[in-house]
Amino acid sequence: MAEKEDNHETEGEEEIEKKEKERREREQIGEEKGVIGAEIVEEMEKSYIDYAMSVIVQRALPAVEDGLKPVHRRILYAMNSIGLDSSKQTRKSATIVGEVIGKYHPHGDVAVYDSLVRMAQDFSLRYPLVHGQGNFGSIDGDSAAAYRYTEAKLSKISDELLTDIDSETVKMNPNFDNSAEEPETLPAKLPNLLLNGATGIAVGMATNMPSHNLTEVCEAIIACINKPDISIDALAEIIQGPDFPTGGFVIGEGITEMYRTGKGRLIMRGKTSIEEHKGRPAIIITELPYMVNKAELVHEIARLATEKKLPDVYDLRDESAKGKIRIVIELRKDVDPKYTLNKLYTLTRLQDRFDANMLALVGGKPRVLNLKELVSEYIKYRQIIVRKRSEFELKKAEERIEIVLGLLIALKNIDDIVALIKKSEDAENALNGLVKKFSLSERQAKAVLETKLQQLTRLEDGKLRDEERKLKEKISELKKILGDEKEILSMIKHEVSELKRKYGDERRTRVLKKVAEISEKDLVEKKDVAILLTSSGYIKRVDVDAYKEQKRGGAGLTGSDLKEEDFVRNLITCSTHDYLLFFTTRGRVYWLKANDVPASERQGRGKAIANVLDLHDESVANVMAVRNFESGYLFFVTKLGIVKKLPLKDVSKPRATGVRVINLPADNSDVLINVRVVADGQEVLLITKKGQAVRFSADEVRPMGRSSYGVKGAELGRGDEIVALEALPADG
Repeated sequence: MAEKEDNHETEGEEEIEKKEKERREREQIGEEKGVIGAEIVEEMEKSYIDYAMSVIVQRALPAVEDGLKPVHRRILYAMNSIGLDSSKQTRKSATIVGEVIGKYHPHGDVAVYDSLVRMAQDFSLRYPLVHGQGNFGSIDGDSAAAYRYTEAKLSKISDELLTDIDSETVKMNPNFDNSAEEPETLPAKLPNLLLNGATGIAVGMATNMPSHNLTEVCEAIIACINKPDISIDALAEIIQGPDFPTGGFVIGEGITEMYRTGKGRLIMRGKTSIEEHKGRPAIIITELPYMVNKAELVHEIARLATEKKLPDVYDLRDESAKGKIRIVIELRKDVDPKYTLNKLYTLTRLQDRFDANMLALVGGKPRVLNLKELVSEYIKYRQIIVRKRSEFELKKAEERIEIVLGLLIALKNIDDIVALIKKSEDAENALNGLVKKFSLSERQAKAVLETKLQQLTRLEDGKLRDEERKLKEKISELKKILGDEKEILSMIKHEVSELKRKYGDERRTRVLKKVAEISEKDLVEKKDVAILLTSSGYIKRVDVDAYKEQKRGGAGLTGSDLKEEDFVRNLITCSTHDYLLFFTTRGRVYWLKANDVPASERQGRGKAIANVLDLHDESVANVMAVRNFESGYLFFVTKLGIVKKLPLKDVSKPRATGVRVINLPADNSDVLINVRVVADGQEVLLITKKGQAVRFSADEVRPMGRSSYGVKGAELGRGDEIVALEALPADG
């Protein structure tokens, strides 16, 4: 038995060795052919993660430090490198695009130019970073001219992003071909991420940050430095809300959530006013929600007016000019503009939403940030920049004062130094002699040798001593800054205050604390109308005012142009805010808003009800107007005398396809005759074809559900049937 087990173990080991040998042979063959053996699932996962991280870090998301994506950072740095600051003349955009592609961003020229264009558009960025000359697009969605036609340079505010970049303040990385260096981030004295916001879609995540007002952001930064434990709510009182470049209004309800969690939904509205034009009211749009295309908005309003969804619109004009928006919507005479305005908010992008997601790269990793974290990250980064700048300036000052002291020694011993230099065989011998005889450092000695004779005058001596004094003061100040973090924070406060003084401006977007939801009643003007339904199935809506009161002896007015042998079955007066309930002979109910009944002239025929309601081989038994579904009952009666009472609230939720309210026999042996609304204690009267009638209290019938048939309400004789139902007045 033991021998068998040993044999099995030996066979198993031989099988494993055989498979391992085959695997090694496959790998060897793969290596010889340049093929790498890998598990496909693992390789796909690794490759996709690498791609996702590349998109997240190198393309779609901004850095919290300077608020820029790589392409924008490279454009600004390239423009600075070729001397296109705000004080210089503009140069062709093609030059800038070529510089960026050739040295820093090895991608398509279209992507680079589109990014450059957006940074120059005052309707895209709250504080444009590029000053453009030429056609850089419009709020109507017009594209910019080709880059061979346009010119650009850095805007004045962009200088604040690049200040101190030559002071070893930021990490420089080699570019894509190691031929140059580019900054990992810009020094960013300007809190750009909060000011201009950002939009980007990465892999599995996206950012959508609104822009803010510079004055408010600067005040919030100073407040956070003064009181590091300041709450988010306190900061939100300083920064009132987003400040979009196109102005308009923003509803404040979602702002608090956005600042607390980094995510929130904001409602934006355009700015409108009401004017009179030739006796007609007109809605004037002067500001649009952020990122709304003006031409598309005008086209949408025109389409809705054509489709009669904005029936009160009489004329539409775009009178915008010279960067000022003015869209004029003239309305018909004697209409209330507020209903059309509410429809514009509901049906067009005059009211739009901004789904904020304040996601940015913090230390190269994506993170959702609240308002306090955004401000704190800016302060932390500026602390690093100011410290590095101070260290750089201290190093330069110490190097310079060393030279100045050496030159002062040289001026004091000018004759001996000249004599030593004349006797020296070469420059190296003179350098060594100066170091040895006058106790100069090697750098000081080199500076003395490189000094021109014209600088060795008494006047220069005075200048050098003045420079020495200033350098000592500067060194003392820099050491004081580097020795105390409070001094660094104080410097940041001073710089932020300067930003506020130089670039601060008024808010463009006004914050509304709360706006009520637009209901159906806000979209339809409340007025009395008459609803006419004819026997052959035509329905129409006419304003009650169309029927004028006449004196005795009047000839009357035509109420409807009926077909031959047709007559008006139902005439209901109600409000445009009421619901109409249509009960069919097969026991279904359909809903229709009174205002949705096709309007018609007084003498018009109307529209076939089959084109208004989705009826299926059935006709309308009754129609009624209902304003309040909270109380009361529906009382039904069928041809065979079956009655049913249903709570009115059971039919309060409209459905386009209607719902069954009484379960009639499937063989069509019974049909619904009529429906009335009854209250507690009210009596009803059933009338038969043969002239019989029965009267009883509706309370005798208990309330039932929609799926029930009902109970017997009247005993009918042979060949008799119910033809009418009436709800008697409560006092009768």
